[in-house]
Amino acid sequence: MSSAYEGSRVSHEGATFWLEEGADGKQLVVEGAGAGVLDAFTGSADGGRFTAPADAANALALRSTLPWLQPRLWGLATSAGTGDRLGLCTPGHVQAFQDVTGVSPVFAQQSTREMGRTHRTPRDVLDDATWGAFQGGWTAGVGADADHQKTEESLTACAEAGYVFFTVDPGDEMDMAADDDEAAMVRAKAEALDLASLDTSPADVLARYVGRSVELESGPLLLDEEAVVRALAKAGPALVRGYALLSHLASLGVAHELEFAIDETEKPTTPVEHVVVMGELQRLGVELVSFAPRWVGQFEKGVEYIGSRDALAADFRRHAEIARALGPYKLSLHSGSDKFSIYPLFAEATRGLSHLKTAGTSWIEALRVVARHEFDLLRDILRLSLESFEENRHSYHLSCDPAKIPTDPSDDQLDDLVTAIDSRQVMHVGYGAVLERYGRDIRRVLGEHEEELYAIMHEHFVKHLAPFGRPA
Repeated sequence: MSSAYEGSRVSHEGATFWLEEGADGKQLVVEGAGAGVLDAFTGSADGGRFTAPADAANALALRSTLPWLQPRLWGLATSAGTGDRLGLCTPGHVQAFQDVTGVSPVFAQQSTREMGRTHRTPRDVLDDATWGAFQGGWTAGVGADADHQKTEESLTACAEAGYVFFTVDPGDEMDMAADDDEAAMVRAKAEALDLASLDTSPADVLARYVGRSVELESGPLLLDEEAVVRALAKAGPALVRGYALLSHLASLGVAHELEFAIDETEKPTTPVEHVVVMGELQRLGVELVSFAPRWVGQFEKGVEYIGSRDALAADFRRHAEIARALGPYKLSLHSGSDKFSIYPLFAEATRGLSHLKTAGTSWIEALRVVARHEFDLLRDILRLSLESFEENRHSYHLSCDPAKIPTDPSDDQLDDLVTAIDSRQVMHVGYGAVLERYGRDIRRVLGEHEEELYAIMHEHFVKHLAPFGRPA
């Protein structure tokens, strides 16, 4: 016997579509379809009722049939990405966006790094988000973010899958030493750069920016020679690599919008670096919808902001003024999960020209369901996360101390371990190893308690979105 997800029921071109949970899993049901409506789907008809499995082929057909499920460009609209490593949490995300209006959703958002650790393809991520948005009854449009793209191959794969928002990340090429090198060394580095692919030279870049004044609301930003030379030495290699990635994407001929990200670096992005990076990209004809600098302080996974909020608020204001002066374009807050105290500061500074990016918080919050219903499984997840922590932590900023985590917690401690900073961060980054070993068991538990899962996601993401939107 099948059970319908009533929130998914929607009419389009005379047909009614909805999702059901059947004996063999979730299935699409369509009634009243006219000629040609079902041609793209693979399923079976019984009288006037057509059923089709909720698989990849039918996800593609659903996107082509229901236009609001086809990824679209959000432009300068306030937006947020929900990033779901499990592919099960989107219905709960939908509930949050239904309760907080004025924020445009990007349900399909995952980096190639995360896809590799979860053994998912770009198409898997997009299809899961499609079925989740449909199940939740979302009809107001969706985005799809190919996050932190570092190679031409991954850009091609995401474009072919149907993504329309591409976060190009050449941050690995940023010369962090140039932040502190002696002036002579910095100048030598800047002058040695090969910028031919950018149709310029170091001397030309310096001539364009040294002595320039950018008029900001708080007063002029003067670009002195030392700051410009240091910005070029530090960001020049990333500009070269980033423009190569952008050029490759442009060659693919797909509709797209762009974010340029240099946030995953050790040192904050200075205002002068912001001007030089964005100025050079604009000179080359690159149109960006958003820019992700490295903010001051620490943006660690799954926990509150670490650092001076006053200093961060000033950083937000300065970069937001630059974005309005040079653009306008949005500023993007990466590793934005669970930074509840700073969302109002970011929303105020950007005046709606903002994108919030979350990734692993859905994964760690989903473990609350496991902690409440499968005690031994949560203990196994914790142990494996601890055993594999040194490998898992690569590429993530963390301050947790695994030594503080109980290795054999009692049943009544488990939910608290999802919250406590040390265990939360260890399990947060352990998702790859954990899903490889326990993925089937985790998905079983979450499937058995899916309404609880959605309620957790709903409550958690309303807290994320509320500072950027307004109550429905």
